[in-house]
Amino acid sequence: MDTQRACFSSTARMATWPKEVGILALEVYFPAQYVEQEELEQYDGVEAGKYTRGLGQQQMGFCAAHEDINSLCLTVVQRLVERRRLSWNSIGRLEVGTETVIDKSKAVKTVLMQLFHDSGNTDVEGIDTTNACYGGTASLFNAASWVESSAWDGRYAVVVCGDIAVYATGNARPTGGAGAVAMLVGPNAPLVLERGLRGTHMEHAYDFYKPDLASEYPVVDGQLSIQCYLRALDRCYAVYRRKAESQWQQAGTKRPFTLEDFKFIIFHTPFCKLVQKSVGRLLLNDFLAAPNPDTAAGLYKGLQNFRDVKLEDTYTSKEVEKAFQAASQEIFNQKTKPSLLLSSRNGNMYTPSMYGCLASLLAQCSVRDLAGSRIGAFSYGSGLAASMFSLRVSQDASPDSPLDKLVSSLADLPARLDARKRVAPQEFAEIMKQREETHHLPNHAPQGSPEDLFPGTWYLTRVDDKYRREYARKPI
Repeated sequence: MDTQRACFSSTARMATWPKEVGILALEVYFPAQYVEQEELEQYDGVEAGKYTRGLGQQQMGFCAAHEDINSLCLTVVQRLVERRRLSWNSIGRLEVGTETVIDKSKAVKTVLMQLFHDSGNTDVEGIDTTNACYGGTASLFNAASWVESSAWDGRYAVVVCGDIAVYATGNARPTGGAGAVAMLVGPNAPLVLERGLRGTHMEHAYDFYKPDLASEYPVVDGQLSIQCYLRALDRCYAVYRRKAESQWQQAGTKRPFTLEDFKFIIFHTPFCKLVQKSVGRLLLNDFLAAPNPDTAAGLYKGLQNFRDVKLEDTYTSKEVEKAFQAASQEIFNQKTKPSLLLSSRNGNMYTPSMYGCLASLLAQCSVRDLAGSRIGAFSYGSGLAASMFSLRVSQDASPDSPLDKLVSSLADLPARLDARKRVAPQEFAEIMKQREETHHLPNHAPQGSPEDLFPGTWYLTRVDDKYRREYARKPI
């Protein structure tokens, strides 16, 4: 995909509004080492199944001290450009969504500009966006808006989501993970952001936050965070559904929007069990909004006792949760379970989490199954900010179509996960201790060997006495 074909002339831009704006390509990076959650249960001395069955997690990827947020983003951006054979001059906007802070002023975006050095391209808009796990979604919305605006100069936008999710020793540590996702945004995309279909909910909450800038660890109120997540899901779905129904009504169709109108639905995934509960939550929303659920072809069979419940009264109801999770099991299996490959085997990547789910879905579905479908997407960031939006997949499933190329580029995800190094829980704990002790430490070379990294991975080689960071890339 060279610059000549990728970029549009000024005359062409003035003559036509960019159409079908969305995701053209997507790349994923995750660490080359992991710990088994089952072994972590034994090491932590908790009951068997607490992390595996209780949280729905199988494995957790993690970074040693020689990987930081800059190196993760350097790796995934260079991988995107190299694998798609892009010119660095063809990129006019680069946005980063992250909550992993190693500098209170200097943006990750500025570090990434060293990749553009040899091309001479310094005309690259965009900067970092931060709000827990929502920054990547805000960056995606900004990038798409830029392409659709009068400021667009015909070049691509790149959106980078990256984080290293680590917790202090305790019951939250198994919900960590790490990784980065880079997305190429432009017109005529195989995954189009549907115009006008976006529901957002924002409010003030202390469910998860990082007030200690000297530490990587967050302060977490687990129960409150789950309630905030589910409340945001309810609100976003209500707004999205109302906008979809309004569009249909303007086109002459009057009917309710339901889960059936999503062929697939992906979620921000702190842990996989919460996502399964969330599908049940959406079914509860449909059930309460249905004008006559008794005639809904058995979909709501056995749920009539919940007809008069109020959403706001059900966040802590195990009875409601259990009933609707059971009723939505087949919906979950068909529409969402394929998207949880990375989340279950690599853990919570924070900002890239939902986009890792998108990559997992694309990696495990055929082009024919995906073509023409609508993918619902729920993005959540604590504090809190959340949106539900949708991606419309191209109808063109032909060989070498943009959709086929996108799906083919992600087909190696399972093999890449299998190629990682398994680390014993004791060694994992020691590496986490090393990270804690050297976090923000000046004048040192971080512990960790390049031999433990995938080929082509950037890594931190040194932090000097002025906290300036130096990086190298492991040869491909």
